[in-house]
Amino acid sequence: QVQLVESGGGLVQAGGSLRLSCAASGRTFSIFRMGWFRQVPGKEREFVARIIWGGGSTAYAAFVKGRFTISRDNAKNTVYLQMNSLKPEDTAVYYCAVANSGGNYDYYGQGTQVTVSS
Repeated sequence: QVQLVESGGGLVQAGGSLRLSCAASGRTFSIFRMGWFRQVPGKEREFVARIIWGGGSTAYAAFVKGRFTISRDNAKNTVYLQMNSLKPEDTAVYYCAVANSGGNYDYYGQGTQVTVSS
């Protein structure tokens, strides 16, 4: 199994920045892809960004392109989400996730709250 611990959430004003971190432990050799998702109460969890662990290629949801950047540090088994130009609608619990293959994500972290005030 892979354990994930997110950090870096908090309260920020609109237009501000935050950097989320997600540290992986356990069977990290099996990681193929890591991603970030977010969820607000009453809505389904939605995809934010992902990175291929080996090659580093990235993909983003349309609503964060140009504002958020996903990156990873393989040596630290950590993935980051740099969030700039934050908007109140970015308020959510942010989760990181791991996929051991090209299919569905296998593990999720416990989430970190991001609140953007207007």
